[in-house]
Amino acid sequence: MKVMIIIVLILVGLFILFQLYITMSTNKTETQKYTVVKVVEDFEIRYYPSATMAMILSSAKTYQELSSPGFRKLAGYIFGGNMEKKQIAMTSPVHMDISDSGSVMGFVMPEKYNKENLPAPNDSSVTIKIIPEEYVAAIRFGGFASDASIKEHKEILEIGLKKKGIAFHGNFRYLGYNPPFQLVGRRNEIIVAVEWEK
Repeated sequence: MKVMIIIVLILVGLFILFQLYITMSTNKTETQKYTVVKVVEDFEIRYYPSATMAMILSSAKTYQELSSPGFRKLAGYIFGGNMEKKQIAMTSPVHMDISDSGSVMGFVMPEKYNKENLPAPNDSSVTIKIIPEEYVAAIRFGGFASDASIKEHKEILEIGLKKKGIAFHGNFRYLGYNPPFQLVGRRNEIIVAVEWEK
């Protein structure tokens, strides 16, 4: 009995250490830069400068359908699936624009890269694009994302924007910041483009 308790305690200790390591590694990952312009109740207005992204188009209509296959294709590109077999550092967040007419998933490229110095993808479904600067409204939530939690926070953000009279346009998009095996300290966001004076 004592041996079993010791084994369980060791396993719990290893699990806690692994989660701490993952959390610290995530905190060191380069994050897409933005400036908070205004905090409005439970959401904020942000300015995002232009960025370079590796993207895939998908016929997926849900987070569930898009997340794993999209991640595999994009991860393949940054982990050496390119003409130069170059390893490109992972950044956060992962962008997802999910709709009934099809979806887009994208990885923001590290700041040192641009469209000219990035290697060409081996997979023709991966494209390199420059996304323009924009102002967005963003709302954050924790835990593991799902289609239900994305819909819930999209509705909260939409109601908040209408209540404050802030004009928005385009699709509501999902941003995910953590690897799937990180269980604590998870960060998810919903964003949408807004009309905002500079």
